[in-house]
Amino acid sequence: MASQVASQDLPKPDHARNMRLIGHSDQGGRPDGVQLMVNKGYAYTGHMFSKGFSIIDVRDPRNPVPVNYIAAPHNTWNIHLQTHDDLLLVINAKDMFAASEFQDEKQYYTGALGQKVGTAAAQAAAARDWTAGLTVYDISRPAEPRQIGFMPVAGGGIHRIWYTGGRWAYVSALLDGFTDYIFMSIDMSDPANPREAGRYWLPGMNLAAGETPTWPPQRRYGLHHPIISGDTAYAAWRDAGLVMIDVADRTAPKLITHRNWSPPFGGGTHNCLPLPDRDLLVVLDEAVLDNQEDGLKLIWLFDIREPTNPVSISTFPTPAEDDYVRKGGHFGPHNVHENRPGSFVSSELIFATYQNAGVRVFDIRNPYRPEEIAAFVPPAPARLVDHRPNRPRVIQSCDVFVDAQGLVYSNDYNGGLFILEYQG
Repeated sequence: MASQVASQDLPKPDHARNMRLIGHSDQGGRPDGVQLMVNKGYAYTGHMFSKGFSIIDVRDPRNPVPVNYIAAPHNTWNIHLQTHDDLLLVINAKDMFAASEFQDEKQYYTGALGQKVGTAAAQAAAARDWTAGLTVYDISRPAEPRQIGFMPVAGGGIHRIWYTGGRWAYVSALLDGFTDYIFMSIDMSDPANPREAGRYWLPGMNLAAGETPTWPPQRRYGLHHPIISGDTAYAAWRDAGLVMIDVADRTAPKLITHRNWSPPFGGGTHNCLPLPDRDLLVVLDEAVLDNQEDGLKLIWLFDIREPTNPVSISTFPTPAEDDYVRKGGHFGPHNVHENRPGSFVSSELIFATYQNAGVRVFDIRNPYRPEEIAAFVPPAPARLVDHRPNRPRVIQSCDVFVDAQGLVYSNDYNGGLFILEYQG
């Protein structure tokens, strides 16, 4: 395993306020990370380009140590994952950024993904060279995942999961015959044999059933992922905005309401985080193109006291201490810490990543005037793991996870794992 840097050799941030770097890891020479989970003192990170996922021992956060790497199947993404107790769930999908058709990332973020991948027309499965589905691992020995189950899906695969234990998991799935990712509930009562329970999609997505899209062809009407609170799934549907789904019957999800603010705003809805004790909903629109070509993206705060009529009441401030638009790469929101059980849970502090503007912390005690109270912008990565052409060597902070003790973990497409103390 790669040796870890001493504390005095920690990367020097480009900007820091009320946050202090205490640990860093190149994740065993695979510094690219997408989704990040911390469970029982171990960080699990899915890789965007290194084709698998890694495990880092963070029991001593000042000396994180890579302990394992699990390779993905051929031509397959393992970018997103979930942990709970002794289970690890990992997505399997076509490695989109290894495909020639998506070397220009605009092609990935615009139009019907299923049509570009070929799954909307239900091509023969024999022609596919990737694995599609959900893998379940036993992590009772945290550094040594043992596969115990796999649920295949017919299509491009699964993009992201929501699982916090118990019987039900929820995913976004790119299935044969659909224009893009749809909502699926999964029965996990037997973790060795997960199985589909129910589906929901927006009318117009099911081409195989003769439906016709009603939105412009350049739009991506596809589910990024849901977060579930009680019997409601709060689903981020990219260019279609917010979709709230009643999942009281997990086998027959049904629509509560659909709200979309794009246009005039730029779309790309990525997270919908409910704060049930305050009847609030944090909704984040992802910046997906360089130099803000897709417009200013925002984090919104909705009042959801009346579930059938969510109302936007404020937006979070955009980082402005530097000219991040000109810096290069993506500038704008990407992810929020999602208040998972067992982690740091707050309805007043929101932790978010802003890609080339690093990690931000917001105070929303006054829901009508969110304010930024802390920030950490890592330096440019030492090298690019991103193999796509013409990518700038700038930080692209991707995910953020805050543990129960308040330590902040963040990763990057190229820069490794950063462990931070929030000092607010």
